[in-house]
Amino acid sequence: MEDSNKILAVKAMLVLCQQKLKNQQRIKAKYNWRLNARKSQHVPDGNWKIWLILAGRGFGKTRTGAETIRHWVNSGLYKRIGLIANSINDARTVMIEGESGLLSVTPPWEDTVFEPSNHLIRWEKRRALAQIFSAQTPEKLRGPQFDAIWIDELAKFKKAREVLDQATFALRLGKLPRMIITTTPRPTKVIKSLIARDDVFLTKGSTFENESNLAPQYIEQMTKRYSGTKIGAQELYAEIVEDNTAALWSWRMIENAHKVPPDMQLQQIVIGIDPAITTNNRSDETGIIVAGIDEMGRILVLEDASAKDPSDLWAAKVAQCYAKYNANAVVVEINAGGDLVEQILLATNKTMHIKKVRASNGKLVRAEPISMFYKMGKVFHNQIFTELEKQMTSYTAKPGEKSPDRLDALVWALTELTKHTNSDMDTEAWNL
Repeated sequence: MEDSNKILAVKAMLVLCQQKLKNQQRIKAKYNWRLNARKSQHVPDGNWKIWLILAGRGFGKTRTGAETIRHWVNSGLYKRIGLIANSINDARTVMIEGESGLLSVTPPWEDTVFEPSNHLIRWEKRRALAQIFSAQTPEKLRGPQFDAIWIDELAKFKKAREVLDQATFALRLGKLPRMIITTTPRPTKVIKSLIARDDVFLTKGSTFENESNLAPQYIEQMTKRYSGTKIGAQELYAEIVEDNTAALWSWRMIENAHKVPPDMQLQQIVIGIDPAITTNNRSDETGIIVAGIDEMGRILVLEDASAKDPSDLWAAKVAQCYAKYNANAVVVEINAGGDLVEQILLATNKTMHIKKVRASNGKLVRAEPISMFYKMGKVFHNQIFTELEKQMTSYTAKPGEKSPDRLDALVWALTELTKHTNSDMDTEAWNL
């Protein structure tokens, strides 16, 4: 009996030891950044001075910055570090005490001490320290010197150029002084100048790269509300978005088009088509845009069904849209393909009303009136049409510029619709 109790006690002890070992392994794995990080979050190789991370919200910029500083400190090569945020409060609540800040990513055994009153973090075992600075007072960077600096959200600093200059002057210690900049991009001169530098390693990333660590509801809301918009391109996809002053459409015009009036009752609906000439990997897409107009002359773009498909498939899509929306007509460009395009379409639906148009005028002449309808607030989009809207806000109609397929289809559809804005909108007017 006594031996049995001893055996049971030994087994229980072994179980406890195994559990303790598993817990230790789990804790170590939690703080193993090399194991948990995505490839784009690893410190890059190469002879660079600044690691610039332009990424969307939720990408993990803060975690990457904090883990990089921790890695540099643990390497023993970096002893004096500068931490720069838009304000001292931002540095504390995001870079240090935030969910992905320095204190959160550092395990207890690394003996890290935060001194808020002194604006300092100390790594006692490594004999390293980090000083906190506000971007609002860049002159305070004139005295200190560092072997590493982390700047967070540089793009929103009012004195970004002065902060970057002073930080660069202060980065003069050690064998390999380096800087990491984590920021959501904005089209500022400082950001664009950094991208152009030879000593800058650029990492770009979207919110959706970190989708597994974000709430599904957040992803759904962000996608639905902001995908395809200027703010979405900037804040989610980390694109540096500027209005092209030569373009016929601005992002503001597109964003206004998303504000669809609730009382629109469409009277007539057409489908504009810009068919691709060829059907290989290098072919353009066939532009297919469905739009309608109400009795007040307001236009609603209903669907963008454009695709890089062979003729039988894109014709089938047109037929589906024709039936789905009970369309009145299909407007198709026939500069290339001629009667063959009409035959392909009629093969899918013999009763389809087809109006053939030929691009005799320049693209600018055709597109400008449609752009004016947008400026007047007469055109709306039933949803965010990402690719179409990108074409619209980049198209300048310069000689030699590639013809945008989706935009061409939009122009054909809306040109046909606006012919009847002053008519009685009767059925005979649409007997094509």
